Amino acid sequence: MLRNIGLTAVLLVLLASCGNDKKETDGISTNDVNNTASADGSDKSNLPDIKFEEEEHDFGRITQGEKVSFAFKFTNTGKSNLIITSAAGSCGCTVPEWPKEPILPGKEGKINVVFSSEGKSGIQEKSINIVTNCEPSTRVVKIKTEIIVPETLKEES
Repeated sequence: MLRNIGLTAVLLVLLASCGNDKKETDGISTNDVNNTASADGSDKSNLPDIKFEEEEHDFGRITQGEKVSFAFKFTNTGKSNLIITSAAGSCGCTVPEWPKEPILPGKEGKINVVFSSEGKSGIQEKSINIVTNCEPSTRVVKIKTEIIVPETLKEES
């Protein structure tokens, strides 16, 4: 009996905590998000589209411990606002920064990527996964480099 009362009390607390608090998210309106898989019959012609100047960047040869950066420039070639919801490097050594505000049709933006070669050597290839409101929703850009270990570090090992 006490067990049933306790279970009922827990369920009531869970139900009460499931409120629908509405919060503004950095000036992004639900009108900016289109989904062609919706039942309203939306078509792809009104979606944003992200076009990069370069989808891969080669830093060439760098010295171990060096931090290098590159800005992947893009244009919204679609017909509605482009929203980048996230960008993530394939490892902790690759850190992207992206615009948080919507990119209007025809406007440009950039995703800055910083790569740290600390503790790495040889040829390195890293990817950055970018999630947008385009179709497809995930785009990938890549960086690569060859990391040279200085002779002084080789002798210490």
